[in-house]
Amino acid sequence: MPRLRRTHIQAEFQIAPMIDCVFLLLIYFIMTSSLKRQEADVSFQLPGTVVQSEPLEIPTETIIEIRDNGTLVVNEYPYGNIADSELTALETLLHRYREACDANRTEAPVILAPGGQTPHSGIVKVMDACAKAGIHAVNFAIHD
Repeated sequence: MPRLRRTHIQAEFQIAPMIDCVFLLLIYFIMTSSLKRQEADVSFQLPGTVVQSEPLEIPTETIIEIRDNGTLVVNEYPYGNIADSELTALETLLHRYREACDANRTEAPVILAPGGQTPHSGIVKVMDACAKAGIHAVNFAIHD
């Protein structure tokens, strides 16, 4: 029997089509991807208070008049009544005044000027509002 010769065919690896496929895939992924900005790249500023380097001209004192009918007058502007159970509007005003004075590096004085017939409970309510706002420099004046 004749012997058949087997020739070993060595497979060759074609690299050129493989490189073409890689470049096509690379182009496909580059074109379909979208570039997003990272959160760290977005710049923003939060609101806050800035300490002044030079003193700013603000009222040197806040005068709170408590009239005999119970009306509160802050620096000559009517600002509510002591009959209100909570003086939240006055508290907010005094708190903002204290923050402005702190940023300006000055003291936040308040002068209470009660009328002659003002009940003591009304004066105490205003003093409590000052304490809740963080104002400790409270002085009294005589209201004519």
